[in-house]
Amino acid sequence: MNHRTSILRTLAVPIGAVAACAALLLGAPHDARALPILSEVLYDAAGSDDGSVFVELHGTPGESLDGLRIEGVNGAGGAVTVTIALSGAIAADGFFVLADVTGGGVTFVAGADQLANFDFQNGPDSLVLRSETTVLDALGYGVFTPAQVFAGEGAAAPDPAAGSSLARRFADIDTGDNAADFVVLATPTPGSGPVFGVPEPGGVALLGGAVLAWLPFGSSRKREV
Repeated sequence: MNHRTSILRTLAVPIGAVAACAALLLGAPHDARALPILSEVLYDAAGSDDGSVFVELHGTPGESLDGLRIEGVNGAGGAVTVTIALSGAIAADGFFVLADVTGGGVTFVAGADQLANFDFQNGPDSLVLRSETTVLDALGYGVFTPAQVFAGEGAAAPDPAAGSSLARRFADIDTGDNAADFVVLATPTPGSGPVFGVPEPGGVALLGGAVLAWLPFGSSRKREV
């Protein structure tokens, strides 16, 4: 991710989200979930989806993903339309990218960690990260009617235009609300993104009873196609 993109994603964090992140430092109750979590998704590429869609996870470096799976859940009825068994481990920088391949086994996603042949529907739909019967994380996107099935968390994230991805404001923070946690990126960034870090001394201030933190970014992988 370039420096400008990192800044834009930082400035987009609302006060409530920053306060929730700061709670991690202060030991206050919060809704952040254990890793790994879904951190970025591109499900509708510009042009053909074949070989271009991906799911990025963020987790503890070295953590095995064996036994986990990602499911695509249809908003019309709730059927599971896609199931991908994960394998391998989270890289040293905390990111893992699952990328789609063409019929010839080629992917256009830079630096993928695992390849599989898959595609997800445009919204309203959901992605679910599971371990056996346990839901570890879930992302619902699009506008759901009362008759449709939302399998995400909190309120749904938007349904981006073709070529744009959904990415967490901080790749390692899940407050349990997709609408608050995810933003639309016009330029997807598989394998990189801002992560929540420990503020510099004096970087935490009280403002109107809320704790705000200027949060530095963790390093991210530099990937070449």
